[in-house]
Amino acid sequence: MPENKLKIALDCEECIGDGACVEAAPGTFAMDDDDKAFIKDAQGDAREDVLAAAADCPIDIIVVHDEASGDKLYPED
Repeated sequence: MPENKLKIALDCEECIGDGACVEAAPGTFAMDDDDKAFIKDAQGDAREDVLAAAADCPIDIIVVHDEASGDKLYPED
């Protein structure tokens, strides 16, 4: 469903390795060998789970946009 496609940005260099994003959306996020989160599949989880993962990040380094409209979904301005 194109309306569900997300564009996700994650500042891997700033990641502190908390893993909350992986717990909330394991199909979308994973941890690398340096315990830094990365995006493995932007469409790997339901929109609600990806938004929860972004909200759960303790240092707010995940930004989510709706790919079709370009609207910023998280963080809200």
